[in-house]
Amino acid sequence: MEAVQRRRVTVRGVVQGVGFRPYVYTRATGLGLAGHVTNTPDGVVAEVEGAPAAVSAFCERLAAEAPPLAVVDTVDHCEVPVAGGAGFTIVASRSGGPARTLVSPDVATCADCLAELADPADRRHRHPFITCTHCGPRFTIVTGLPYDRAHTTMARFPMCADCAREYADPTDRRFHAQPVACPACGPRLRLLVGTPPRETAGADPVAEARRLLADGAILAVKGLGGYHLACDAAHPGAVAELRRRKDRGAKPFALMARDLTDVEGLVRIGPEERALLTGGVRPIVLLRRRPDGPPLPGVAPGSPDLGVMLPYTPVHHLLLGLDGDPQGPRLLVMTSGNLSGEPIVTDDTEALDRLGHLADAWLTHDRPIHVPCDDSVVRVCDGEPLTVRRSRGYAPLPLTLPWPVPPALATGGDLKNAFCLGEGRQAWLSAHIGDMDDLATQYAFERAERQLESVTGVAPALLAADRHPGYRSGRWARRNAGARPLVEVQHHHAHIASAMAEHGLDGSGRVIGFAFDGTGYGDDGAVWGGEVLLADYTGYERFAHLGYVPLPGGDAAVLRPYRMALSHLRAAGIAWSPDLPCVAACPPDELRVLGRQLDRNLNCVRTSGMGRLFDAVSSLAGICQLVGYEAQAAVELEAAALSAAPAGAAGGYAFALGGGSARGAAAPVTADPAPLLAAVVADVRTGTPPALIAARFHTAVAALVAALATLARERHDLHTVALSGGVFANTLLSAACSSALRERGFTVLRHHRIPPNDGGLALGQLMVAAARTTPPPQ
Repeated sequence: MEAVQRRRVTVRGVVQGVGFRPYVYTRATGLGLAGHVTNTPDGVVAEVEGAPAAVSAFCERLAAEAPPLAVVDTVDHCEVPVAGGAGFTIVASRSGGPARTLVSPDVATCADCLAELADPADRRHRHPFITCTHCGPRFTIVTGLPYDRAHTTMARFPMCADCAREYADPTDRRFHAQPVACPACGPRLRLLVGTPPRETAGADPVAEARRLLADGAILAVKGLGGYHLACDAAHPGAVAELRRRKDRGAKPFALMARDLTDVEGLVRIGPEERALLTGGVRPIVLLRRRPDGPPLPGVAPGSPDLGVMLPYTPVHHLLLGLDGDPQGPRLLVMTSGNLSGEPIVTDDTEALDRLGHLADAWLTHDRPIHVPCDDSVVRVCDGEPLTVRRSRGYAPLPLTLPWPVPPALATGGDLKNAFCLGEGRQAWLSAHIGDMDDLATQYAFERAERQLESVTGVAPALLAADRHPGYRSGRWARRNAGARPLVEVQHHHAHIASAMAEHGLDGSGRVIGFAFDGTGYGDDGAVWGGEVLLADYTGYERFAHLGYVPLPGGDAAVLRPYRMALSHLRAAGIAWSPDLPCVAACPPDELRVLGRQLDRNLNCVRTSGMGRLFDAVSSLAGICQLVGYEAQAAVELEAAALSAAPAGAAGGYAFALGGGSARGAAAPVTADPAPLLAAVVADVRTGTPPALIAARFHTAVAALVAALATLARERHDLHTVALSGGVFANTLLSAACSSALRERGFTVLRHHRIPPNDGGLALGQLMVAAARTTPPPQ
């Protein structure tokens, strides 16, 4: 009799909701194996029985040939007693025990579903919720594990006979696709108009919504992870009205284009950007504007980029029109459905209330959103992705850590908040939460934290938070720590640790870390933000920093860049001459009060923030004097620099270096911007174009980074540089710094999958807290 072997195979990773069980079924039956496969909280578990050669063949390439949406972390198998029996089956999922697997993030509608959507002969023709094993909602509809329909918000929609037959057929593309539905049994799309809102009768909701958009209306559109507010991007009146209603200031809007051809005349699209735009995630991609492109009034004033995404749900495709549909808007403003500073709206009743004064109509449906998820934002720098906001399509994909950590929770920062759970060799960053100064955002943080704990099974025994005593994220950690240890992590140390972790560094050696941002609580109580740290996970030495200047009036100086310019001029000993743009921009009464404030050091905390120096130069050059959104002055300074002729960008600006000593510096090196500011003032007075001033400033900052890195290498024999902090979301600066460093032989670590801004802070906090409590193995 031929020998028979049985093996139990456990596959962990993102292996639920991606067609993994159908894949296992097909592979096993193709090899003539008996057994079964099921979902468990620990992953996908299969038992296969048959000839030893066939069993080995099943195991050998199981991960390598996995479905495209699967992310396989581990495949473990062991021999078990032969059980006998014939055939291979998919059995009901098992619950109980610790969860150690995640479903896929939400995935854009696949090509096969789009073909059916447009096919009049298909029973899902124009079905707004068409989906299959390879696409559609995942994370945002999951209510628990294992990932089965009963544990999703589709549980309320019983499958019709046709859908049930597809769901049960191993040869069908919808075999065990949990969100499967059709017009006969699935969610229903509705258009609500009027006051109070009422459903339109008789008309096709999508066709009517397209007509309203063409007429200049603002629509609330329910997406995968929340509501968007949409209007025709080519209708200046609608764009201006949306900006007014949302209290948006000058902050850029994102665009959704029907096709890449609709934006090719507006922006530059390279192969990397094209891949991001058309892939399965479909994030917002920041693309450089063409100088000769149409202006699109009001969409992104003063920004060098346009944020563009392509449709990623069937509703989006229908709203922008299929081939043959009547002409309608092909380019929509598509922005988060909320007021500025508030979390995205997901609940239908709440949408009618909170968006009532923002929208003219609601294109909605009755499939609940369980997990809020904003659109991700990505840009390309030197041919590589740079994640600005990590959310839909990426969360909750786990990150592999360089060494095992205890079960821990890091609460992140107060701006662009995202928290992080970790255990073992994995960490899960939450989707983007938002700015924690709003009470609704704080509630959203609590809900998201509970939900991510439930689907990862991580029960944190250790907490980490920012050291700032006033951060709401830190207060939450202190309130909820109980008997658990809480590690408070310095803001800029967390930034550098985040870059180290993303690149898999084990912490056995220090890096030269440049942490450039606007605000972070320093060890001396000052506002840090232009820091050079010699860091590993356990600690850091402050090697250098930007020279301190007063931050007059705190937030008032952030909102009025001319105040930072005046503060920097006073610190540099440069007179406030009326011919300087920052002096002219400051009202006379405010100028007198500001002078006394700086003279007497009233309400003037010291800052070394590089972000604040960008603000000051933007104002001094006459580019931006008042800001309506975070980093506006710096964004417009970058935009100006990009328009300058490269030949003139290399001239004249430099920082002065002082402090420290040859070895074991008693005090950090200080980068004094006074000579740079004097050169800027001289250029302003000789009529140098603001664009050239902006370009020369960027060149000077890159030269400073190279000089300080070289000095740190000479003194400490370190050769790896990490660039982190929100300032390095500026691709012009990031590219210039990286080029200068690599020319000098440094290894450069930049963020790709994790945001350099505070959205990536929690990963660094997690690693620092873990290193201090359970040091990595040596």
